[in-house]
Amino acid sequence: MKTILMTGSTDGIGLATAERLVRQGHRVLIHGRNPEKLQATQARLSAATERPNVEGHVADLSRLADVEDLAEAVASRHARLDVLINNAGVFRVPDPLTDDGLDVRFAVNTIAPYLLTRRLLPLMAAGARVINLSSAAQAPVDIDALAGRGRLDDEFSAYAQSKLALTMWSRHLAMTLNDRAPAIIAVNPGSLLGSKMVKEGFGVAGNDLQIGVDILNRAALDDAFAHATGQYFDNDAKRFASPHADALEAAKCERVVRVIEDVLARLGTPATGP
Repeated sequence: MKTILMTGSTDGIGLATAERLVRQGHRVLIHGRNPEKLQATQARLSAATERPNVEGHVADLSRLADVEDLAEAVASRHARLDVLINNAGVFRVPDPLTDDGLDVRFAVNTIAPYLLTRRLLPLMAAGARVINLSSAAQAPVDIDALAGRGRLDDEFSAYAQSKLALTMWSRHLAMTLNDRAPAIIAVNPGSLLGSKMVKEGFGVAGNDLQIGVDILNRAALDDAFAHATGQYFDNDAKRFASPHADALEAAKCERVVRVIEDVLARLGTPATGP
């Protein structure tokens, strides 16, 4: 039995994947920002297993203090984490800026999972995995917007930039951590899957969510992904593939990570020590 934290697991691909993992007998830590919705989801998933293997955590990932609290809550209850699936993401929002002045797409899709991963690394040994939900939509990162010094008015561009930035830090972290660290893998689960985000953002029903559930289940558990750290899996192509060219340039990846860490330090939540 694995201990697995899945962010954004009260609807869409996160909920469907969490349900699959619970039915397989794993201990699943689910996350959502709405307490009532999280409680209902926890009850639903708990009913799918005879053992109490579902644990709920509330956090708004646009608030870095909440990310810190989530990491502390998980660490206080578990000495080991086998899989972290950074699934939570946003696309279309009423207000594109967080209280900290960050673009909410970068805050939730890029910076929050970086901070959460950094905080939970002590629980994750060699053989563990961090699965980051990337996308086929990837666009060159506006460094000023990532740093909170500029504004992105195009929703799709902001989303695509946040997903490339996520893919870039995934590769950088994988290449710089030691061999006792978990595998860090970016995964495009499939284009236009039938999630709430796709329905609201694109106005289409979307493709079968189980396409994404299948690949996330494999990425989390299958031996074929055990040594894939630093790689990008494109589920549209059904294979490991090259992400956007910027993610293959070490200097650009390092710059993105440096900006993320500068943001975290400025806001009082440094990801790394002195």
